[in-house]
Amino acid sequence: MIRHIVMFKLTEFNSSIEKQMKMQEIKENLEALIDTIDCLRFIQVDFNMNPEETWDLILTTELDTLADVKTYATHPAHVAVSKEIIAPVKADRACVDYEF
Repeated sequence: MIRHIVMFKLTEFNSSIEKQMKMQEIKENLEALIDTIDCLRFIQVDFNMNPEETWDLILTTELDTLADVKTYATHPAHVAVSKEIIAPVKADRACVDYEF
């Protein structure tokens, strides 16, 4: 199995409420992909609670193979969430894939 972890740093928002609402929107839309993308075994989005740290969100997914990671990444439903919801507020991204 492959664990695919992505961390996102978001752009500045006018208020903490606005940021929290956007993070919740990202979480709901990414986690809904479990019902659409067959190769996804697990997906979870969590929020960083430590304001001293760089990253705002962490996405954890589990898939069977690296080929499945690519299938997930290029799936039209994932691409839509990435481009329409995440990209406009993404300041930075880091990713790691490992076998477990």
